[in-house]
Amino acid sequence: MRAIQIESFGGPEVLRLADLPIPEPDQGEVLIRVDRAGVNFADTHTRTNTYVRKATLPLVPGGEVVGTREDTGERVIALTGAGGYAQYALAPRDLVFPVPEVLDDGTALAILIQGLTAWHLHRTAGRLVAGESVVVHSAAGGVGSLAVQLAKPFGAGRVIATASSPERRELALRLGADAAIAPDPDGLTEALREANLGRDVDVIFDMAGGEIFEASCRALAPFGRIVVCGISSEAPNMVSTGSLLRHSRSVVGFYLFHCIDVPGMLREPLADLFARAAAGEIEAVVGGTYPLSRAADAHIDLRARRTSGKLLLDPSA
Repeated sequence: MRAIQIESFGGPEVLRLADLPIPEPDQGEVLIRVDRAGVNFADTHTRTNTYVRKATLPLVPGGEVVGTREDTGERVIALTGAGGYAQYALAPRDLVFPVPEVLDDGTALAILIQGLTAWHLHRTAGRLVAGESVVVHSAAGGVGSLAVQLAKPFGAGRVIATASSPERRELALRLGADAAIAPDPDGLTEALREANLGRDVDVIFDMAGGEIFEASCRALAPFGRIVVCGISSEAPNMVSTGSLLRHSRSVVGFYLFHCIDVPGMLREPLADLFARAAAGEIEAVVGGTYPLSRAADAHIDLRARRTSGKLLLDPSA
């Protein structure tokens, strides 16, 4: 089968097309014929072995796929952990989910990791209360674009998006944000307050870290929460407990894969997201489909912020 294999950690050039045997499922695993594989920002960290979960070589990257179960012929999405950048992939049986026929491949994959993350940012980590203001950083990305759309249905008051270009900010507004601003750390604190009509904000979803995290924290209202769900800047932050105490602010981390072993944290939210997508209440933004042979280009474009929404790989090309 055609697959992307990494034999040494490094830049996009380590993503090399290879001819590998079709994997054999063990007990409790499902073999899936892959129609599309999802590309995530986390994959770029896996490529350099700087992700939360360390990798071992050789490695076929890719944590999610949509395709057909070889044993039943059912169309499914699956969390593979690794191995997704290929024509066939294995997934634990409990992490394979049927896809409603009305949803296309891009929508199904966007909902799996990005949608579940956005859902839990509001419900689990941010614990949004009706009427609270919400800031979504990287609002044109896979997680951000869905977090913007879920904010009002989940009870948010004013929704503020940040995005790096006028086109991305326009997209965020179209998806339901009340205001969209540039994420320039210089002046970001005041820009967030201004976008919130002069008030500090209640909940912030931060995928960047670094200076954006620092500037965002300063805009939090008493009892406000900033949820860290990514560190795309790769810049670490130090949190002062004294500052948290003085301002009654909270810093919360969220990592989707901690939900896997908790009953009710995957299937029920996924069913809710599928229903909303089928009803047209949320839109999955698909930023492009790349041939498997151009997986390196997908990583380059993703890191360079040249894309919006969900990126896919076509293993047949």
